[in-house]
Amino acid sequence: MSGDVGYDYFSDGITEEIINALTKIDGLKVTARTSSFTFKNKPTDIRIIGNELGVTNAVEGSIRIAKERIRISAQLTRTDTGFLLWSEKFDRELDDVFALQDEISLLIADKIRENFGHIEIDDSLSIIQTDNLTSYQWYLRGRYYQLTWNLANMEKAITFYQKAADFDSTYADPIIAIGWCYAIIASWGHINRKEGLKKANRYLDKGLKMNPNSYTGHFSKATISFWGNWQFEKGFHELQLCLNENPHFSEGKEALAELFTATGFFKKALQETEQILKINPLSPNHYYTKGNLHYLQGDYQTALSCFENSLKLDNSFDLSRHLKVACLLFLEDKEGTLNYAKSFLNNKFVTVVEAIFNSVNNRQLPIYDESLLSENLNLMVYWDFYYLVHCQKTDIALERLEKMVDQRIGQIINFKFDPFLAPLRKTKVFKKLENSVFGRIQPTTFSIEARKTDITPSFTQKESNELKDALVQILNHEQAFLRSDLSLRSLAEELTIHPNRLSKFINDYLQTNFTELVNGKRLEYFKKIALLSKNSHLTLLGLAYESGFNSKTVFNTYFKKIVGMTPKQWLKINT
Repeated sequence: MSGDVGYDYFSDGITEEIINALTKIDGLKVTARTSSFTFKNKPTDIRIIGNELGVTNAVEGSIRIAKERIRISAQLTRTDTGFLLWSEKFDRELDDVFALQDEISLLIADKIRENFGHIEIDDSLSIIQTDNLTSYQWYLRGRYYQLTWNLANMEKAITFYQKAADFDSTYADPIIAIGWCYAIIASWGHINRKEGLKKANRYLDKGLKMNPNSYTGHFSKATISFWGNWQFEKGFHELQLCLNENPHFSEGKEALAELFTATGFFKKALQETEQILKINPLSPNHYYTKGNLHYLQGDYQTALSCFENSLKLDNSFDLSRHLKVACLLFLEDKEGTLNYAKSFLNNKFVTVVEAIFNSVNNRQLPIYDESLLSENLNLMVYWDFYYLVHCQKTDIALERLEKMVDQRIGQIINFKFDPFLAPLRKTKVFKKLENSVFGRIQPTTFSIEARKTDITPSFTQKESNELKDALVQILNHEQAFLRSDLSLRSLAEELTIHPNRLSKFINDYLQTNFTELVNGKRLEYFKKIALLSKNSHLTLLGLAYESGFNSKTVFNTYFKKIVGMTPKQWLKINT
């Protein structure tokens, strides 16, 4: 909100860091960046947001940077009722941004736990690997450009990441990010593949040595192994390391789905795609991944629906556009195929698509025209290659396939199941290529170890009795609930117990949550003082504040929920 769009990168970076911090909490479903950012700067009814993202609560906020100060407002709202659970404003020195991100993340997590039930929360959630603000700002600029997923922008991102590393040579994240960018642009042929992957490995090895627990580092290594070199087992291992560090990283789970798809483990792939769409329901790429999975199995109608969902979110998403054409072709819809192809393909490729359509559906051998071929091996979808196949130029087509497989061109990684390559499948060359790439893969190759989680231990009978007595003392006798700023953390501090332990006890042994427990005490107290004649001159809201409630909405909502009528109606009946 500074009025300077040049600060967008900073706002986005802080927002993403809070998202990443919250995803570390087991049992908390947090919508990923892509879907969350759909609503950036768009005034939208919170109930609509909740419905589209499939979430119960939404975190909203704004950031303003003025000179050397940062002002952040944040609030947590229920999406079903619009009920405000928590809000706060922060005004700090800009250098305090590292601690501030952690503070906000912890406050949000605490309020969710207080209102909805027990979750384990670490003492710190947001860990930035530098305390150099200048370095961090250059890193966020790089991140801003990298996450456009535009290959040219990734080169720009590399320059920003390098500046971040120059300002703090101990900061691992920009080093890893440079490796990640090189891995992607090399795997997709934007730069020389061999040199690009060599650079990527060099940066990633250096970054992971500095921070072995970097999930993006392991993900980038998986990108090289899987997309760059087609080393499926190695890529799978790196993805497991990535997801052990961040089990809710949707790009990591998507890569896992793509790996399972390429190797023919379609059931596992579908399980992963269903999970990533729960985490990131507005990602056009995730819908493409799901559509591609169905497409390669010959379920063109389901695939078409997925690609159309992808295009509703981004109508220029190339992969989904090309495979929508392919689905319409295999569904024998000639008019739909050609009309849609004409909307984004040039005349040469439309001619190729029509020729393939007639070959697949009408058994018409296309008239071979060499001028329709392309020398570019880095197209999104190889229409001219498919044209060769269906013109029955089998030897030329197989020679080209051998070249693409040898170069590990990422776009052809699914050749084993590509429906356009059906005429080649029985040839010796195709079988040899298939065996060389996939021959050693067995079902046991991709066995997943259960992720170990630390769970707060249960209480012994003695511990339970002692804690229950201590709670009675502090809540009933000392009436700590009258303090409007009472929180689970502050109560735990008074009881000299870890907040995770107290939360577990309240939920498991008292069968309630912190908010219900405390507000229940406040409601009982309100009923007592509201009936005293000496308080008749006070307003109901004043009495509510005296009872520890700090919000008119919270008081009225909770009262009606428990008592079944408004405070005014209750008072009238009881006086």
